[in-house]
Amino acid sequence: MKNLVEPIKNKKTLCKIENYLSEKSKRNQLIWAFGINSGLRVSDILGLNVEDVKNKTYIEIREKKTGKYKRFPLNNKLRFLIKNYLKTENLSEGALFIGKKHCRLHRSQVYRFLNEACNTLGIEENIGTHSMRKSFGFHFYKQYNNIALLQKILNHSSPAITLRYIGIDQDEIDFSYKNFEL
Repeated sequence: MKNLVEPIKNKKTLCKIENYLSEKSKRNQLIWAFGINSGLRVSDILGLNVEDVKNKTYIEIREKKTGKYKRFPLNNKLRFLIKNYLKTENLSEGALFIGKKHCRLHRSQVYRFLNEACNTLGIEENIGTHSMRKSFGFHFYKQYNNIALLQKILNHSSPAITLRYIGIDQDEIDFSYKNFEL
């Protein structure tokens, strides 16, 4: 069986990771913030160009995996981090996220810095680049409790797939039934 990555279900853990990344690299912090605030796949985050985000209130992309058009607003946090990052890195065009060799960052590099952060912080969940997207999905669902909307945002074919994807399992379903009375 495949070794699946998990969403990070504890908001304090999400904050710890972001704080750790912000101390190491504004670029890595912004990648993390994009992942947990947009639900984009890492390939779509790394495919962004400066022109896609500079002075924008919305992101418009064609998803690499599905080929589908996606448009969504940038929240205040992302707009602030983007502005700060562009100014700090003095970026005006081209790839938004570049490595030391001035090439577009690769997903393996994101995996490495996320694993380093988690290992340093003692986070034991099975974390990978897809954990950002899954964490977005989990917390979106917990906040809005709208599986149909989340299914649409993540481009899943059924609510069952979305629930499994974000780690809502039978124990949580059982708990909600036991604690629900009219």
